[in-house]
Amino acid sequence: MAQRPSKLEVMTEYKSEVKKIYAPIGRVYERLADLNNLAVIQQGLDNPEAMERIKQQAGDKVSSEQLEQVVEKLRSLQFDTDSVSGQTPVGTATLRIIEREPEKTIKFVAEGMPVAANMWIQLLPQSENECAMRLTVKADLNFFIRQMVGKKLEQGVDGLAQMLASLPY
Repeated sequence: MAQRPSKLEVMTEYKSEVKKIYAPIGRVYERLADLNNLAVIQQGLDNPEAMERIKQQAGDKVSSEQLEQVVEKLRSLQFDTDSVSGQTPVGTATLRIIEREPEKTIKFVAEGMPVAANMWIQLLPQSENECAMRLTVKADLNFFIRQMVGKKLEQGVDGLAQMLASLPY
């Protein structure tokens, strides 16, 4: 269990940009509320066209070497209905769904991480065949860690939101 933050730690919030998804909100929610459905990400890693799109989206923000490391991490992820797990330098890390509000919100908690963190996906209907999505992450980071990883965490949250928005729905 995560410990309470010390005086130097503050719950830091990172929000993605709002992403448009061209699919009905019900279909998007059903896809994201069962994490088994995200295994499609791994299948896309073997598709040369999909990988080329990923490289183009990353642009010069990510080196080829960094992209390869991310791809290998994605290949090793394990999915089930309520969680996604993967190996980190400090052991197995899991992102587990703790609450679902149909067609609105999916809330997660991070387990096996050196800091307490949670995440949620918010969905808003835009039209019959379109919705908006925002990803938010809150983490207990002390000042030094926040200075070291804050920018990368911001970029990571937005990149994850972009990846989720790009899934086939």
